[in-house]
Amino acid sequence: MTQEQPIFSIVMPVYGVEDYIAQAISCIQAQTCPAWELICVDDATPDASARIAEQAAQSDERIRVVHHDANKGLSEARNTGMAAARGTYLWMPDPDDTYEPTLLQDCLDALQENPAHVTVFGVDECYFDAQGAFLYNHAITPTRQLLSSAAELRPHVVELERQTLLGYAWNKIYDLAYLRTTGARFETVKLIEDIAFNVAVFQNLDSLNVLASTPYHYARRLRDNLTNKFIPEYYELHRRRIGMLADQQRSWGTLDGETRATLGSLFARYVLSALERNCDPQAHMSHADRKVWIRKTFSDELYRDLIPHAQAQNSRALALCLRPLKARRTGTCLALGRLIHIARGKLLPLFTRIKSGR
Repeated sequence: MTQEQPIFSIVMPVYGVEDYIAQAISCIQAQTCPAWELICVDDATPDASARIAEQAAQSDERIRVVHHDANKGLSEARNTGMAAARGTYLWMPDPDDTYEPTLLQDCLDALQENPAHVTVFGVDECYFDAQGAFLYNHAITPTRQLLSSAAELRPHVVELERQTLLGYAWNKIYDLAYLRTTGARFETVKLIEDIAFNVAVFQNLDSLNVLASTPYHYARRLRDNLTNKFIPEYYELHRRRIGMLADQQRSWGTLDGETRATLGSLFARYVLSALERNCDPQAHMSHADRKVWIRKTFSDELYRDLIPHAQAQNSRALALCLRPLKARRTGTCLALGRLIHIARGKLLPLFTRIKSGR
């Protein structure tokens, strides 16, 4: 391995991605900025993923593979990679996605203009059907901003979450020295490991770059939606997500009406999704159980603080759903959950479009 310190350390967890990792590594090697190291963390993968990464490392000294003796999960794989990183900046792409060749150079250009501790870029969501055929894409492009103080950046954090750009780890470049001063590590928890990490990173953040580009192609496969495991604690995890964001805004003194409106609309989506999941046979909930659940949710302090402020913006579907949620109409909310469950089960491609407001 070259002794020269790389500008970028790229940490890529490796588990069960033998169909995708070669293309991901090729995307890294095609970067117009060559000053990087790629750390592939083999999380005891049962397939050929690690072997493919090892083969790439044999022909490119910038690539190395670190092995776990046992499977520890995504969070610990990232933590291992962070500990091994030697670069000035850290990027953690997923190995089943693809990236534009100018991604690193564009970030470096912005960092030379404003040496921020975090740089965020947009995402091109690419949807594939259950057979792997491309359906459509949806680009999420933020407004370019180079912010150099906490006072400047904090008003933009909730907007990033509204655009679904805050929670991900892979659409961010982190200043590694700053990251280590925060002590932030990925928690082993389902669904919200990225947002929990970013809330900790952003708490005392004093500089932020947001790029108006979509160099990251995020593959969203409906096959995975059809086969994913039922998660009983889905609502509790996402309720925690909203609670963390609200607590952060409160600590900053920025939890005003507009912020509550944004967080309320996001919270409402999770409540609706939970109502749908409660109809799944794996939930083992009767109609009476679902009634108890929604009434308990109505009495939640966080619900009462945020849902009344929720706004649908450009989503007609959410606008219709917000009415019974705000009025705390038990029967109508339960009926909505059943209707969404039927739509998700029978019309999944259409459901994904409606859900995203497109």
